[in-house]
Amino acid sequence: MERDKNALAIKFHIHTTIEKENNEDDNDNRILVKQKKAKQQNRNGNKPSVGRWNDIIRPRRPTEHQSRVPAPTMDESLVDIAVNASSDVSSLADKSRGTIDFFHTPPTTMPTVRGSHYEDWSTIDWLSDQARDRLRHQIITQQKKESAWKRFLALHDALSGWFCVLLIAVNIGIIAAIVDIGAIWLANIKTGICLPAFYLSREQCCWTASNQTYDKYQHVLCDNWYTWANLIRIDNGTTTEYIVDYIAYVFFGLIFATLCAILVKTFAPYACGSGVPEVKTILSGFIIRGYLGVWTLLIKSLGMVLGTSANLLLGKEGPFVHSSCCCGNIFARLFPKYGQNEAKKREILSAAAAAGVSVAFGAPIGGVLFSLEEVSYYFPLKTLWRSFFCAMIASLIVKILSPFENQHLGLFYVGNRYRWFYFEMVPFFLLGVLGGLFGALFIKLNLAWCRIRKKTRLGRYPVLEVILVALVTLLVSYPNPFTRMSMSDLIRRLISSCETEDESLLCNYQRNTTSAYEKNESAKPLYGVWLSVGLLCSALVTQTSLFILTFGIKVPCGLFIPSMTLGAITGRIVGILFETLVYYQPNFFLFAAECSTAGEQCVVPGFYAVIGACAFLGGVTRMTVSLVVIMVELTGGLSYSVPLMCAALVSKFVGDALVGQGIYDAHIQLNNYPYLDVKAEFVDQTTAVTVLETKQDKNELIMLPRDSLTVGELINIIHTYKYNGYPVVSSREEASIIGFVLRRDLQLVLEQRAVINVQSSLNTQISFSRITHQSNSIHIYRLLNRSPATITLDTPTTTIIDMCRKLGAQTILVTNEKGHLAGILTKKDIIAYISKSRLFPFYCCSQTNLNEQYGQENNHVPSQDAAAATRLEILKQILSRRSLYDPAFGDSWSDSFRKRNLFDPAYSDWSNSFKRSNQQAQQ
Repeated sequence: MERDKNALAIKFHIHTTIEKENNEDDNDNRILVKQKKAKQQNRNGNKPSVGRWNDIIRPRRPTEHQSRVPAPTMDESLVDIAVNASSDVSSLADKSRGTIDFFHTPPTTMPTVRGSHYEDWSTIDWLSDQARDRLRHQIITQQKKESAWKRFLALHDALSGWFCVLLIAVNIGIIAAIVDIGAIWLANIKTGICLPAFYLSREQCCWTASNQTYDKYQHVLCDNWYTWANLIRIDNGTTTEYIVDYIAYVFFGLIFATLCAILVKTFAPYACGSGVPEVKTILSGFIIRGYLGVWTLLIKSLGMVLGTSANLLLGKEGPFVHSSCCCGNIFARLFPKYGQNEAKKREILSAAAAAGVSVAFGAPIGGVLFSLEEVSYYFPLKTLWRSFFCAMIASLIVKILSPFENQHLGLFYVGNRYRWFYFEMVPFFLLGVLGGLFGALFIKLNLAWCRIRKKTRLGRYPVLEVILVALVTLLVSYPNPFTRMSMSDLIRRLISSCETEDESLLCNYQRNTTSAYEKNESAKPLYGVWLSVGLLCSALVTQTSLFILTFGIKVPCGLFIPSMTLGAITGRIVGILFETLVYYQPNFFLFAAECSTAGEQCVVPGFYAVIGACAFLGGVTRMTVSLVVIMVELTGGLSYSVPLMCAALVSKFVGDALVGQGIYDAHIQLNNYPYLDVKAEFVDQTTAVTVLETKQDKNELIMLPRDSLTVGELINIIHTYKYNGYPVVSSREEASIIGFVLRRDLQLVLEQRAVINVQSSLNTQISFSRITHQSNSIHIYRLLNRSPATITLDTPTTTIIDMCRKLGAQTILVTNEKGHLAGILTKKDIIAYISKSRLFPFYCCSQTNLNEQYGQENNHVPSQDAAAATRLEILKQILSRRSLYDPAFGDSWSDSFRKRNLFDPAYSDWSNSFKRSNQQAQQ
């Protein structure tokens, strides 16, 4: 009876400590995550109550209708094991051997993992997950020989990746079709309505009209379409009509923008922004819970419809990539091969990212290359095949569901009707330079504005910011007919050629022929052309300013279409100016040699708009191969590949010379995401000792002895030191590395209550040995990784960086010349060192920011109350009897080390005395 009372008291105390530690850990997360959790708790009513603690002190007996008790949480299960060692061990085999041999039998059954085993804001272990997948595949290969059913399961497992990407492609294709239809309809609502059928867009409404015409800006007109001024019987062409339509345009745009911001802030804060920087970070091995969830997918899709219809300067390609990855994450849960393995899941996410670009532009091959060049971190050959398949099916679904009469898959199809001459490479080169300059200017100004938003009160009112940006955008856009239309329509208008029968302002030329079947002639630009140039210059200035302010607001927003729009405007202006030069200087030797056909048009301004769009987009994103392929698929012009390549390369070179990184990498560093760029080159002559010396936090190195650890000590270590894992050493006196064990594996073992028998207690020994001679020890040898990534103190830093980037190592053990453990390095440590040492000058994430926002994988020590601190001190005293004395370093080193308390696995400040002692040892 006395033992039960003490157990209940310990249980209540640990529960109280755990609750307080969890509350304090939540305060270290980002404000966005805290608000989301708080709102979710308020909606569900999950608040602590007195009844809950009464249930802990006096557990209720299950009723006769309760056949199975719900599984407790991780912390509760660990406490139950610690204070109530009465688990059922009937399923454990071979207890007569004197040990409980857990996970020691050969792998003949599939290991099961309940849920994801990584914590939020942590990095995955690529090596461990790939090893788990190889073990799973080995088990399946052995089992398929047993029966026909097992062979069918093996076949299903082999094809599960293809089934998964097929589901992703079909769903993102359906979502893209719905978004496109809804965005076009809502965008037309700002200008009027189709009275015969209100659900039709302006283009669809005029399909069956007999008197279909176009205005001077190529807007379709018909009797079925009514502007809001026409509905209240205001005459066309009057000032009153202009004012009424102006007010309606601004009113509906504000409604759409406000509704979009409210939905994002209320239901899915992660749905804001482009999503590509976060997707890149996730694909590199970082965990962000909820970012690829169902609510994010729904609000992101709805936000794309509302945001683009409000005429904000934003695109849909980035949100489509994010939405596709949401579909990938959701459908991966249906297949344990990918849902329970984070490394394998990222293969599916890479294929989903390709489908996102494919449905956004109708460019499946460009989508695959975009995923390979810009987004993915790990891209094996089989992922390339699945990405190709996923992008193809997604584009096909969009094509089938699209109600618009467009026989071409490309979004801005022009075909191969434009000819270009070698002397035009000069203006193409100029457009590439302008694209690089624009990209550098945009990145610098946008980052500066984002920092202002974060540091001022403006960041506290995201909905108000969206309303203000939308109001300014709508007020400025309506007076200019080129900015009044949607950006996609404007790009189509700018890249089109001027046919003979075209009477719009952009095609106001003095022509000598009126036949529509004759070739376009070289003609003199008239007033309408120069008026259009002035309007385009005004649009370029205003749209650039609004683009800088818009990208980053709390609505779904991409940057491909806005960048291409500004580039097309610039290209059209340059094309008109160059066309005029050729018209007035026909005898110049370059022009006379190429433009030999008398009277035929030699320079086509629409083609310059295509090159300008490519150059500006390349200057912002720094893409090369994928950008050229996307532009070729968009326009359908394979003969334009050389000018497009020239513009893309020049814009990248100029942009890299001025800024050195694309907009996505810049926002990754702005948000301090732990992303280690695989394309960056690092030059450094330091070694692992230098990396360890730069660490700021001074925590204790926690090592698990192989055979002298008790259940109570293990539970205290798991609860107190929430690291990614713990090194296992030979003994407390000699820190020779035996292996590395993950914290989540230890939690899983204790949670399943499979390792504690009736006679177990807090003093029961835990052994990581293959064979143990202790009668009552718990044997968990199979949990041990016996070949962890290990380096010495003299390993070059560049080698460590390559191990993190190319091997995917999450944790690296550092040993001295005796083979004893000297420290631990993690991927976040390398990123922090790169930032601090300026090996790559564009890394801006500091170690402090990483720790504050995302926690620490091997150094996070949560705050404790007085009782917990006392327990921690006792535990430290127990574990401090390890190898603090090494004969190689001498007594002076050991004494100074104890006084300064600098022994730390990952984030200790290794002092200069360590260097001096090491030199003394070598002498």
